[in-house]
Amino acid sequence: MFLKKKWPKYKRKKGLCFFVNTTADAIIVRTINIIRLKKLIMETYEKLLLENKAWASEKLHDDPEYFNRLAHIQTPEFLWIGCSDSRVPANEITGTQPGEIFVHRNIANMVVNTDVNLLSVLDYAVNHLKVKHVIVCGHYGCGGVKAAATQHDFKPVLNMWLRNIKDVYRLHREELEIIKDEETRTDRLVELNVREQVNNLAKTSIIQRAWKEGNKPDLHGWVYGLKDGIIKQVFEMRAGTHIDSLYEYDDL
Repeated sequence: MFLKKKWPKYKRKKGLCFFVNTTADAIIVRTINIIRLKKLIMETYEKLLLENKAWASEKLHDDPEYFNRLAHIQTPEFLWIGCSDSRVPANEITGTQPGEIFVHRNIANMVVNTDVNLLSVLDYAVNHLKVKHVIVCGHYGCGGVKAAATQHDFKPVLNMWLRNIKDVYRLHREELEIIKDEETRTDRLVELNVREQVNNLAKTSIIQRAWKEGNKPDLHGWVYGLKDGIIKQVFEMRAGTHIDSLYEYDDL
């Protein structure tokens, strides 16, 4: 089932490794297969640890210097502010590798001016990593956005968080309430929410100071489609763009 030394090539199928060229390949493949079969009798969280070992073995087999490079350098061009939804992993949907995107995630990809977690990530990415682009990426079918459009009580902490999305709905109520289909209306609210979060980025002194000093980043608003896997660009703000003067600092 697992190995034949003379099989013509190496590939994975349904989670197991089958085809190999050399004895060295055979040893790697056998190890990976044993690890993955052990998963069948393990607790769920233990399977994650075992899968990690298989993944690391494959990476080292393909590129012995892979982890050594990652350990000594981090120079991403992008900061990704995405939703915590498990179906929207930044690296997977953009085809990028570890080290290429600096990531922050929260419910409904929000940029809240009192969120010290988000602001510390933004500060580090802009002022230390010198990222060239900040991307706010939402997704259609977002549970947080759906919840915010209801009048349901989600208890104090979630209520406080979702209030920020309700504010987006209030700002765009006229446009949204013309849309009769609920799914279409929610999808439009997802897009408008992304746009408002990009605007919130531009309101921060972190972004404005970087722009004043002649640095990037450009700001981007994207929405990922769960149904087709495609990212839609819905908003963009180039570095140095002027916003409402009420939010612009004049003494940075």
